[in-house]
Amino acid sequence: MKKSRKRLKRWLSLLSIVGLTFLLTACSNAPITSHSTGFWDHDIVYNCSRFIIWLSKNFGGYGMGIIIFTIIIRIILLPLMWYQTKQTVKTQEIQPQLKALQQKYSSRDRDSLMKMQEEQRKLYKEAGVNPWATMLPLLVQLPVMWALYQAIWRTNELRSGTFLWLQLGHPDPYYVLPILAALFTLASSWLAMASMPEKNGMTTAMTWGMPIMIFFMALKFSAAITLYWVVTNAFQVIQTLLIQNPFKINRERKEKAAAEQERKRKIRRAKRKALLKHRH
Repeated sequence: MKKSRKRLKRWLSLLSIVGLTFLLTACSNAPITSHSTGFWDHDIVYNCSRFIIWLSKNFGGYGMGIIIFTIIIRIILLPLMWYQTKQTVKTQEIQPQLKALQQKYSSRDRDSLMKMQEEQRKLYKEAGVNPWATMLPLLVQLPVMWALYQAIWRTNELRSGTFLWLQLGHPDPYYVLPILAALFTLASSWLAMASMPEKNGMTTAMTWGMPIMIFFMALKFSAAITLYWVVTNAFQVIQTLLIQNPFKINRERKEKAAAEQERKRKIRRAKRKALLKHRH
């Protein structure tokens, strides 16, 4: 059950990126105007476009409009991300118990699997863990990025807009944003992995593989989308340091382990003293 959830999460991560690629390449190129109809085109994309333009006019240009828009989106998502992060930390803390259950029910017969799943559910409930919570941000951010892409690509004013050396509707010609997007993705992934009590080949591959994937995708995407990635992953780094600081978590974990060892030593000493007293 635990392994199937991990596989599902990894597949969702990959499918989100692959799905985004297909969605972005298959988007309609029809311009978005006040006459656009439909829930997606009018209520989502058009209003998103208008909001970014309003931000741009009031805060120093189209690039700043996208940056501020991204920060607003991240702040709106912050409660969800905070919940997801706390769930991740709780899940990491019960990894030894989950591993022990897998060893206890190492047999692959149906009865053993059912007993293991039942004990896992009890363990999740006792620890206050929702194993599906970590997947929610992946599902939420995909339509946000799609809406941003369409708002840029289907609004002439934004598509022809500039920011520093960038033309927002076209890829960064100097690869600065793709490099930054990859570096911030790597930093946020590494910080998330650093607090894990146990690491495996898959987590390491994802930590290094995701930034590489982001870099090559960013080479083709418009500068506006890449700018969104840069800002959102920079925000993610700060967010991780604030609510999932691996240095703090690892320090507290070591202190807890040391305290537990000291408690066991005291119990052993007390038992020895009691045994010696009993002998005399």
